[in-house]
Amino acid sequence: MTTAFDPIDLAGTQLANRIAMAPMTRSRATADTRVPTALTVEYYAQRASAGLIITEGIQPSPVGQGYPNTPGLHSAEQVAAWREVTDAVHAEGGRIFAQIMHAGRIGHPVVVADHPGDLHPMAPSAIAAKGQVFTSEGPKDFVTPHEMTDAEVRATIADFVTAARNAVDAGFDGVELHGANGYLIHQFLAPGSNRRTDAWGGSVENRVRFAAEVVKAVAAEIGPERTGLRVSPGGTFNDIDEPEPEPTYAALLEAIEPVGIAYLHVLESGPASREITLALRKRFSGTFALNPYTDGPTSAADLALVEDGTADILAFGALFIANPDLPARLKAGGPYNTPDTSTFYAGDHRGYTDYPALTA
Repeated sequence: MTTAFDPIDLAGTQLANRIAMAPMTRSRATADTRVPTALTVEYYAQRASAGLIITEGIQPSPVGQGYPNTPGLHSAEQVAAWREVTDAVHAEGGRIFAQIMHAGRIGHPVVVADHPGDLHPMAPSAIAAKGQVFTSEGPKDFVTPHEMTDAEVRATIADFVTAARNAVDAGFDGVELHGANGYLIHQFLAPGSNRRTDAWGGSVENRVRFAAEVVKAVAAEIGPERTGLRVSPGGTFNDIDEPEPEPTYAALLEAIEPVGIAYLHVLESGPASREITLALRKRFSGTFALNPYTDGPTSAADLALVEDGTADILAFGALFIANPDLPARLKAGGPYNTPDTSTFYAGDHRGYTDYPALTA
């Protein structure tokens, strides 16, 4: 019987186990250059016992930034800084993918105000998300985004490609394209945020086109074996509206299946998500990673999702923040450190690199 603690060949990248560290925004890059710091190096190296680390969302361009102090992969300085992270993780025997995340309409001009030019959030359609975003000036209402022109859509695909190439140059084992949680790729997929009438919107086939073209372009640049995709079908985070997600994601998988990407990463948003998870599992022939929905502490039931074939890899989020040695704790059945939610975003080492390991 296969367990979560068994190794797996991820399209040629050997993982020591099937436990992944899910991508989580931590907002600890430098404010001016969006560069990861020495603390970031320590943070990821501490968690290298994960079979696979998937980094926090990394913007592929200045306009793709959604929150303060998130890192980029669009400058030489950023590439050099990420190289220190990947070298440290590899020295500890770990494997690490960079999550490339364009925030789209989830941002605010204040967040990128120090970049030259007029960087207003862009999206498939000029529809503001309901809610607020945190900025250096405090919470602000989401703004109405600029509706992307066809040329801007194609330029943004090119930005994803450049960021993916930069990730490989920085030593990452691959990249995960963030198509979940209401960010740009998800905004194209969802009818509530994509009301275009051109080739990038309208029908299901047109709404999945942007996601599919990003996947194809990135895979052509760095190889499908280094390319993953994260989705959250039916999720409502960041005011996303997907009333009938299954046809959309069936069409998306049909479009990208010939590419042969390294993995599909599904984020569940509630108990009802399991039905579509199982449907996508049947449709996708490659490695299937799952960030399972749970309404309480992790348990043997989560680990059993590998044993019963629901997933090939399990991704855990907040537990990895508080437990740098999470695979060992899962194998032992605990105990688990409790995450301090007040230190999730921004700050110093507290709540970042100071959680103790079992052997500490």
